[in-house]
Amino acid sequence: MTIRISHDHVGLSITPDDLDATIAWYSRTLGFRVEQQFEAHGTTYTFLVSGDVRIELMNGASERQVPTTDVFTSMDPARLHHVCLAVDDLDAAVAELADLGVELIGGPLEVPGAGQRIAFVADNLGNVIELTDPGNGRATSS
Repeated sequence: MTIRISHDHVGLSITPDDLDATIAWYSRTLGFRVEQQFEAHGTTYTFLVSGDVRIELMNGASERQVPTTDVFTSMDPARLHHVCLAVDDLDAAVAELADLGVELIGGPLEVPGAGQRIAFVADNLGNVIELTDPGNGRATSS
């Protein structure tokens, strides 16, 4: 392949009524801040940023998805399933989110094949977010 690819952002389609609550959820729970917000083509676009992670909120949806309470039952239908965010310490992140009232929908789980521990939460709209601590438990060669 000759196309050089790097990750830029993940886009979430939201309802106009959910814009402020979604900005607040990502700010309060995961430390995101509004990088920029603008109107184009009758839609408000809001970019949230935390470190090198960017999330684009597009307020063009007319209805919400059904929230999930179990990551394993949420894998059907075929679609983009989740966004994965790396954290420095999975247990500390899970504890901090619990203090903020965010419930796990999966994990923490050991994934021996990937050498990772992971956990799953859902945002205020039901989007699945995987948290991983890639340095903790990573298989090393001897």
